[in-house]
Amino acid sequence: MNTALVCGLIILVLLAIMLIAGIPIAVALGLSSVCAILPIMDTEVAVLTGAQRIFSGISVFSLLAIPFFILAGNIMNKGGIAVRLINMAKVITGRTPGALAQTNVLANMLFGAISGSGTAAASAMGSIIGPIEKEEGYDPNFSAAANIATAPTGLLIPPSNVMITFSLVSGGTSVAALFMAGYIPGILWGLACMLVIFFVAKKHGYRSSTSYTGKEKVKIMLEALPCLLLIIIVIGGIIGGIFTATEGSVVAVVYSLLLSLFGYKSIKLKELPQILKESAEMTGIIIFLIGVSSIMSWVMAFTNIPALVSSALLSVSSNKFVILFMINIILLVVGTFMDMTPACLIFTPIFLPVCQELGMNTVHFGIMMIFNLCIGTITPPVGTTLFVGVKVGGVKIETVFKQLLVYFVAIFAVLMLVTYIPQLSLWLPSLMGYV
Repeated sequence: MNTALVCGLIILVLLAIMLIAGIPIAVALGLSSVCAILPIMDTEVAVLTGAQRIFSGISVFSLLAIPFFILAGNIMNKGGIAVRLINMAKVITGRTPGALAQTNVLANMLFGAISGSGTAAASAMGSIIGPIEKEEGYDPNFSAAANIATAPTGLLIPPSNVMITFSLVSGGTSVAALFMAGYIPGILWGLACMLVIFFVAKKHGYRSSTSYTGKEKVKIMLEALPCLLLIIIVIGGIIGGIFTATEGSVVAVVYSLLLSLFGYKSIKLKELPQILKESAEMTGIIIFLIGVSSIMSWVMAFTNIPALVSSALLSVSSNKFVILFMINIILLVVGTFMDMTPACLIFTPIFLPVCQELGMNTVHFGIMMIFNLCIGTITPPVGTTLFVGVKVGGVKIETVFKQLLVYFVAIFAVLMLVTYIPQLSLWLPSLMGYV
């Protein structure tokens, strides 16, 4: 039997068994990958190779950006940013149908981009806007669905840790290019959901009763400006070549810390140890995942598994559109039961060579993959953002999921546009000279 096929089956079967058994995904990845190379090398050599790949996989300077962006996000999450962004979004949406839900969408896009976490966005925005919507007669399921459906937009709108992870596993794709490429797809996701909200809210007569004077609007916008400056400073600095993505992450930490401690005065010094502890725990999980996934990436390259997958897909059809559609469906299914980071680490080495053979740009592929995996965060059975949004909204999954279906249709339509119209992802990076 073909060596690549044997190794691939060993990884697939062992990984599935261990995940079903409840073994942590990082451990399952490492063990299944080491076991896959046992038929072609000695046990001692296989274990030693695995250890070497873990070390080389995490000994990358650009990975330093991940813990710093996580720390910056945690500081901003606890720094009173959410309320100010919500107030600004309320000014923008005014009294359009479903204005509070529209506010939720805009706030999720802004807060998710600042914090780099869809789960944090769903939690922060749902807990603040949800009760206000309930007071104004909104159906709690409608409110929760709008919050859940749009929380992942901040994972596409930079800065995004998943993009940094993809940059590493894809062989050094420009982080700045990926950051720029995520803007239009992320904004389109949000706009598609806002369109759904508009028609549903108009049908049910959901309108905001809140109005602001000109003076209040100016005050609200000025209070939110320092939050927005974080995005401008960090992304602008990276794009302008003033500093790298890693250095930009440090700037984000310093800025968010100074803003929260001395600007908004919403964090006390005694709270910092707990914030650092939470950030360290999250960083450890992600870095360990990246390390063990390096073993699997090496096994795949060594046994030529990507070429086998490529041949299998191309044997089904030679049509580029059909193959990309199949890859999208596979990624959507994968996203329903696997977290974004491990899914990105596992499937990038498999599908990237296929897409490159079809002439697809690496940046375009990265955005398509991340978009797919973002959808997985709001779908059962493992959608973390879905469960957080349901808990915060005080609703049941079975009732809110019915309302989410129409959002899924809109989001899938945007995914197809992003997949088949490369310029939606590549226009801004090409404008800046990155592709």
